[in-house]
Amino acid sequence: MKFLFKLSLIAVLFFVQQVSAQLESVSPIVTGSGNPVLFLPGFASNASVWDATVTQFSKTNQCHIIDYAGFGKVEPIDFPWLPTILEDLKAYVHSIDNDQLVIVGHSMGGTIATWLASQSDLKIKEIIIVDGLPCTGALMFPNFSPESMTYDNPYNQNMLSMEDAAFEQMAMGMAQGMVTSSQHQLEIKQSILNCDRKTYVYGFTDYLKLDVRPLLNKITVPVTILGAGKLYGVEGATQTYKNQYKNLSSYNLIVNKDAMHFIMLDAPIWFQKQLQLILV
Repeated sequence: MKFLFKLSLIAVLFFVQQVSAQLESVSPIVTGSGNPVLFLPGFASNASVWDATVTQFSKTNQCHIIDYAGFGKVEPIDFPWLPTILEDLKAYVHSIDNDQLVIVGHSMGGTIATWLASQSDLKIKEIIIVDGLPCTGALMFPNFSPESMTYDNPYNQNMLSMEDAAFEQMAMGMAQGMVTSSQHQLEIKQSILNCDRKTYVYGFTDYLKLDVRPLLNKITVPVTILGAGKLYGVEGATQTYKNQYKNLSSYNLIVNKDAMHFIMLDAPIWFQKQLQLILV
């Protein structure tokens, strides 16, 4: 029986590797054995953001960790960027072909996890959203309209032409608002600086345009949302989640009052405990 299990596992991994080789916008890393877990980083992040988490859960699960094109480890691709990533990840989930698959997505990765869960032809057991929203654009712009968001706009032009020193200062300011420790702030800043500038600028436009809210009523798998409450308070964060996920029939929302956006870095023990309740 063990031999047959190992043989089937090898066959699945071989098929996954074959599909991976055909994907241009994402690059998966696979480690560990057991029920599969797909880890999706956020915007301007790479697979290393999951290092501590994967070290723990690769002991009990087969971990699939994703890198996105243009974010320092995978060559940039043509635009539109995010729609290509969505389709490539859909193909990758098809290749895993396991109804025990759990998807863990941080920030933009959580948005992608939500989109994948809305696709009725995919085998997914559950998704875990880590401080992610179905439509970040609607949070930032009161009169949000995806059609009005284009690559060619003054903000993007300024970002593309910004001097390296000014861009680095901007990246540091962003990092300081997303994680508590100075060491992690430096790591996040460097992750932003490692991005292809055009991918960073136009890719963010793609991200802001993505609105998964109309698809929420198609999701039938369990959804857990792990929220960050340090910046805006537990009540403020909770209200934002409720507003954005109101079309989702059922979900479990847990907010950590002491964590900023990168919950897995700010509260690793708490974060891993929440995952353990679902994965193990």
